[in-house]
Amino acid sequence: MTGTLVLVRHGQSEWNRKNLFTGWKDVDLTDQGVAEAHKAGHLLARAGIAFDEAFTSGLKRAQRTLDIILADMGQTGIPITRDEAINERDYGDLVGLNKDDARRKWGDEQVHIWRRSYDVPPPGGESLKDTAARAVPYFRDRILPRVEAGENVLVSAHGNSLRAIIMWLEKLKPEEVLKLELATGVPIVYEIDAQGHVVSKKVLRPPQGEGSDWNTTFPDKA
Repeated sequence: MTGTLVLVRHGQSEWNRKNLFTGWKDVDLTDQGVAEAHKAGHLLARAGIAFDEAFTSGLKRAQRTLDIILADMGQTGIPITRDEAINERDYGDLVGLNKDDARRKWGDEQVHIWRRSYDVPPPGGESLKDTAARAVPYFRDRILPRVEAGENVLVSAHGNSLRAIIMWLEKLKPEEVLKLELATGVPIVYEIDAQGHVVSKKVLRPPQGEGSDWNTTFPDKA
């Protein structure tokens, strides 16, 4: 028996569009972000997944993405849990700064280290390792058991909280997860067995013609 886990990064936010460090700042979706959420809902409806439960962060951009997806799928009645444990990474003193301005102030190399290293946080903020320290235990203890029990679970969250979860699920090394980029509004569908092992992974893409889903089977990594 397997369960289905779907991870979706929220649609484009107002601060994504402005190229600002966002973190825990509670900004809304842009019109493009709303369209991306609708696209995710349509792709999941095409896939025919009936969800038992959904999880999202404490931030409105992820919550609104989830609401749009479930409305488009006709599944608004399922239980929804909202928790800050899967909030975006906290960028600390960088929050609200334009990324280009930050590079001019601290230099390209330093800003790249803050953005893409595994364990070096920006001033007053979190590294990806810090984000994983709160997101992964929550995922392991609250979300994964539902999937292991055979349920279909949808998670609408953020680029870095989802990268941390994917790192743990796929047993990626820090240098591997640093290369992982998650597009906004693109569902990632995992089939997971009763022992919590990833059986398969599918990234749902907007169809070019009819059907262009990308599919892969995952061997268990020791």
